[in-house]
Amino acid sequence: MSDPLTRLLAERDWLMADGATGTNLFNMGLTAGEPPEFWNTDRADDIRSLYRGAVEAGSDLFLTNTFGGNASRLKLHGAQGRVRELNRIGASLGREIADAAGRSVIVAGSMGPTGEIMAPMGELTHERAVAMFHEQAEGLKEGGADVLWVETISAPEEFGAAAEAARLAAMPWCGTMSFDTAGRTMMGLTSAQMVALVDRLEHPPIAFGANCGVGAADLMRTVLGFVAAGPERPIIAKGNAGIPKYHDGHIHYDGTPELMADYAVLARDAGATIIGGCCGTMPEHLRAMRAALENRPKGPSPTLDEIAARLGGFSSASDGTGEDAGGGRERRGRRRG
Repeated sequence: MSDPLTRLLAERDWLMADGATGTNLFNMGLTAGEPPEFWNTDRADDIRSLYRGAVEAGSDLFLTNTFGGNASRLKLHGAQGRVRELNRIGASLGREIADAAGRSVIVAGSMGPTGEIMAPMGELTHERAVAMFHEQAEGLKEGGADVLWVETISAPEEFGAAAEAARLAAMPWCGTMSFDTAGRTMMGLTSAQMVALVDRLEHPPIAFGANCGVGAADLMRTVLGFVAAGPERPIIAKGNAGIPKYHDGHIHYDGTPELMADYAVLARDAGATIIGGCCGTMPEHLRAMRAALENRPKGPSPTLDEIAARLGGFSSASDGTGEDAGGGRERRGRRRG
């Protein structure tokens, strides 16, 4: 129990994570194609506001603005030489906000996918993936992150490379994958297979789970899949605020604060311990989630029918475990919204 997150988990029945990074930054003026990580140096006060917004809304844990801060992603903007700098500053701004919170708040160093396809399907070798994640991890460690937070991963090989990088950096970590293809990741992994994967790792995460995906209902179905596999580690649920819809030239998520409050309670009752939001989740959603988690008594694990009734229908009939539920080709990892 040497790290702050493990200590906090030992004290609490649940922790609330943060919401969206991209959605909030777009509302602050981030433009399409602009790397958010540049704001760590160019618009530091806005990044402080992003972090502070989550803390003031009740988050016990927030992610740094470093999702695309690996060399492969930053190379698209000619910034592959700034990995250590951008991650260090992204984490140090978070450390500043967390230390001023007046309570225990965890700074989680966000590490998203490389955007490349792992061998043998692609050209990204295990060694190069480990090196990229390790470089990012060292920057986050230097900046004062309490834990690494690997997220929105689709391929088990990339998840394993990130685990190895966390070991090399001597950092505790958490990891989530995105189950957005008929209940599986884009590389075909099921919820039960992720539980088995986590158990095989030499340097396993403190907690694991799912983020992003389609909508809150689909993510809840994945959480139930994790629970059914009997994991020993805490489960993370970080679902989108409803379904994205294109309106007036912009993407909007249709999840209300009331819907996300229902989702938070359902996630807790289903067995998740760390509960937050992903794309579209704003401070007003987080405030409603925190109030619901604090004030609504714990109930029995929800059924699929109850989840659908409270959060909307599922995007597919399959939960990813049937013979008809195939995987797909890996997409070039999305930015967390």
